[in-house]
Amino acid sequence: MSGALPSAASLYRRVWRVIPPGEWAAFSDDIEAILTLKRERNAVILAHNYQTPEIFHCIADIVGDSLALARKAMTVEAKVIVLAGVHFMAETAKLLNPDKTVLIPDLGAGCSLADSITAQDVRLMRQRYPGVPIVTYVNTSAEVKAESDICCTSGNAKAVVESLGVPRVIMLPDEYLAHNIAAQTDVEIIAWKGHCEVHERFTPADIRELRENHPGVTVLAHPECPPDVVAEADFSGSTAAMSDYVETQKPPRVVLMTECSMSDNVALAHPDVEFIRPCNLCPHMKRITLGNIRMALEQNRHVVTIEPGIAGRARLAVERMLAI
Repeated sequence: MSGALPSAASLYRRVWRVIPPGEWAAFSDDIEAILTLKRERNAVILAHNYQTPEIFHCIADIVGDSLALARKAMTVEAKVIVLAGVHFMAETAKLLNPDKTVLIPDLGAGCSLADSITAQDVRLMRQRYPGVPIVTYVNTSAEVKAESDICCTSGNAKAVVESLGVPRVIMLPDEYLAHNIAAQTDVEIIAWKGHCEVHERFTPADIRELRENHPGVTVLAHPECPPDVVAEADFSGSTAAMSDYVETQKPPRVVLMTECSMSDNVALAHPDVEFIRPCNLCPHMKRITLGNIRMALEQNRHVVTIEPGIAGRARLAVERMLAI
């Protein structure tokens, strides 16, 4: 990493519309320390779209949804990767960069979907449906990925399912994502009962209330939302697809039915779009802070490790996804 480090003042110009000056004063020391530590340790920070703006816009080197982070992780040249996101994302970065040090700032940054299924559950599903391919969402542990045939994200799930050329697949663990993809394809999908604790809380009544209170609003829903919510929305897609929709369609007023930091991050790039914010926070994503990112870099804290046998099989499932 070369060139002069940006100043805290120059970075604040990126986020002043969503972070008050008083808040920024509490962030600036950590930001300047993190920028220095990245250079000293030859480190990069990968940040998911649900990270708060001071992380997403000010210290991250690579940002995006799960699919984008997985793809871009393969091109990283730095020796150290800090994953500003949840644990399964850090594991995925490690799977694709086995020789690099991958750090997760908080080990408690989990995921309700990842917690909803175990490797033993997958083995039992394979016994119950012999010969049926298992498509596993990236929102899962490495152990679960290792028992799967191929992974997918919300952005490429339909393409992955149809790429297998079979009449029936098992899709784990998000029940709503599976049902939403089933509505788009002739492939029969056998679902698991996992749910995202953020997206499962949205209801069709929420959308109807938003339309009543904000006439003309365009509603974008993440496919982890229940199918009846997706049916009420104007568009459904991954976080990257929602961001692209705002970029290309320029709706004058929009609501993103997803984790609410996403709205802050997209809004900064589109000051002429009015964002309505139904704020469902992910408690796991919010465990990642500037303070624990700094501590991870200072102390080499929370190094991600994966048992080699599991890592090899899990990496193959991810690489099959990335090849599509």
